[in-house]
Amino acid sequence: MRILIIGGTSGIGLALAQHYLSLGEQVAVCGRDLQRLDPQLVERYPAMGRYQLDIADKNALAAAIDDFSGGGLDLLIVTAGLYFNTPSIQLDPATALQMLRTNVSGLNHAFELASAKMLPRKSGQLVAIASIAGLLHDYPGASLYSATKRMVIALCETYRKALAPFSIAVTTIVPGYIDTAKLRALNHGDASHKPFLLSEQQALAHITQAIAQRQARCIFPWQMHWLVSLFNCLPPPLRRLIRK
Repeated sequence: MRILIIGGTSGIGLALAQHYLSLGEQVAVCGRDLQRLDPQLVERYPAMGRYQLDIADKNALAAAIDDFSGGGLDLLIVTAGLYFNTPSIQLDPATALQMLRTNVSGLNHAFELASAKMLPRKSGQLVAIASIAGLLHDYPGASLYSATKRMVIALCETYRKALAPFSIAVTTIVPGYIDTAKLRALNHGDASHKPFLLSEQQALAHITQAIAQRQARCIFPWQMHWLVSLFNCLPPPLRRLIRK
């Protein structure tokens, strides 16, 4: 398979790249800083494609997809996204716009460009990493991040509806907290206090199984899913109070 991973230079994106490379698949990763890649990984897999770009840059994204998909594109995985640790942060206009461009319009552009490569062959799969935060109903004080992740889930559902007649699958990954370097950095080096925290390897097992089975949606862990469902049943004022 030819697999392109946007956001594949770190975290769960990099773990997915290593997984598919170990299986002998043709893999390319995209990221804003290719220097983050482990030199030993690059040396071990010299055929791995590497594209330095920001998902918010549609022209750069189109060029990378065109270049890599010359022999066809079987699987696109989008893990790129901006995250802020708390809804209480007041985002400046530039940061808010960057989050929208990365989490929403960037994903839309990636799916649009990749599906254009897959439609003539009537095969392929699109995958996006959302968040359990995207399952939260909107309420006063809810974060922009959770709103963008609701859009990720909605975009996936829309593309799934449009592409299903052409044998192109769309898989939405909806994880809880994953113990990545990024999450630890946002929590002063230690994310162990996060509820139902999963290791990267545990998350990788859920994600790769969902992709292999071409599932429509994969939500994990079940405990976080249950908590979010319970939270959504509360009146909006009480939800806001709890979040504070």
